Amino acid sequence: MNGHLQNGSEAPRPNEYDVVIIGAGISGINATYRVQTTLPDATYTILEGREHWGGTWDLFKYPGIRSDSDLFTFGFPFNPWSKPNPIATGESIVEYIGATARKFGIDKHIQFRHKVRSANWSSDEQRWVLEVENEGQTKVVRGKFVILGTGYYNYDKPLEADIPGLGNFQGTRIHPQFWPTDLDYTGKKMVIIGSGATAITLLPALVDKAAKVTMLQRSPSYILSLPQRKATDPKTWSERLFPTWLSLKLTRWFFITQAYLFYVFSRKFPKLAKRVLLGGAKKQLPKDFPMDPHFNPRYNVWDQRVCLCPDGDFFEAFKKGNAEIVTGKIKTVTSSGIELENGDKVPADIIITATGLNLEIGGKIALTIDKAPVNIASKFMWHATMLTGVPNLALIIGYTNAPWTLGADACARLLTRLMKFMKEKGYTSAIPEITEEEASKPMPALNMTSTYIEKALDRLPRGAAVAPWLPRDNYFKDNWDAWFADLGKGMRFRSVST
Repeated sequence: MNGHLQNGSEAPRPNEYDVVIIGAGISGINATYRVQTTLPDATYTILEGREHWGGTWDLFKYPGIRSDSDLFTFGFPFNPWSKPNPIATGESIVEYIGATARKFGIDKHIQFRHKVRSANWSSDEQRWVLEVENEGQTKVVRGKFVILGTGYYNYDKPLEADIPGLGNFQGTRIHPQFWPTDLDYTGKKMVIIGSGATAITLLPALVDKAAKVTMLQRSPSYILSLPQRKATDPKTWSERLFPTWLSLKLTRWFFITQAYLFYVFSRKFPKLAKRVLLGGAKKQLPKDFPMDPHFNPRYNVWDQRVCLCPDGDFFEAFKKGNAEIVTGKIKTVTSSGIELENGDKVPADIIITATGLNLEIGGKIALTIDKAPVNIASKFMWHATMLTGVPNLALIIGYTNAPWTLGADACARLLTRLMKFMKEKGYTSAIPEITEEEASKPMPALNMTSTYIEKALDRLPRGAAVAPWLPRDNYFKDNWDAWFADLGKGMRFRSVST
């Protein structure tokens, strides 16, 4: 895809690439592998604003940080997770990402401490011109195609917790996104505000040192215990019958299929799915532990994400005597704790606001086309991957109802097939276009009712009710599309001499 040479003009300039991948997290590393295998002659680089790869898993340092998806599915399909445990710590995920980058030579293409501030598509050049901050200096990087593997939330600013009187608190206040590494919570009374994956991870990790840990929730979540295998456990049937490489593939597809069938079952039979999950929770909680209201969500299974806990560690925490769960609305935060609307008071030395992430698509990069600003929220997503009216730019978005990497990989394979097609046909740009009729029934790009998602809907791109604009929610469909979808549907191609 060396367009300069194809068109008979000068050789590429310094810091000019066929593909620029932004972000060295799991999405960026995955996309890079697909670029270098599908387009072996393409030049590429990865621009990472931080000092290390890993993205979320390197940023978050709170106690117990771990995956909220099984690693057999969340891991890279081309370098499967080979350890027996399906739920992994943040540290081991970072190690796995780094090992994958080194194994395939991707690490040699990462430019750390390169923060992309702006990206302008030049119609004359048929390239993206990126302004990149590095060590206090600004440099320009050009790319024919840009892939944003920047995640879906703001790394620098967490979601502001809408909690009355929070400023009154005289103790220590923490957001899990910026957990202080020197915090000593031994013997402290801790209150975790929230009921999502972060809160459910924190509680069992804190009870061993804290005097008391209270999870304060406005409404409960569904929680599913996932058994953790150990290296000493007996081999599975696939490990006994097949070579390792095949056994790992079979395990991956088993977990993918199992999760998808459970999702379909939950949506088709919501009352039965609820009974199954609540029954599983009741069996693992202490005897006579009150299920209602603490474990009785008001919504159906998969209206919001189902939380996982390894070996039921969340439920086991309540057997230790210093963990409790409180369900109610906050009236106000006082100098020494929290007062609820029902009059109950929850004392605290430390308050943790595990109330969700500050959603943001595009990593705060100022996008422009010929210097005209791009409003991401006004755009529709082609195959949940590219934005209407925006040439040669991809957003890596995964699933809300399945492991993120499944969607990220489907996106990367579709993109690299598109880039290969463009090279073969001599096209210099691909621009998604949606008709008025297709756009008449917009849908959220992220189909969950979680509060932090609903608060960000005015900042997120949209999907529509018909293909190729459907939101991402079915891996089997997306996997098929990655290999076989009509690349011309909803897409306008251009060939411009540069």
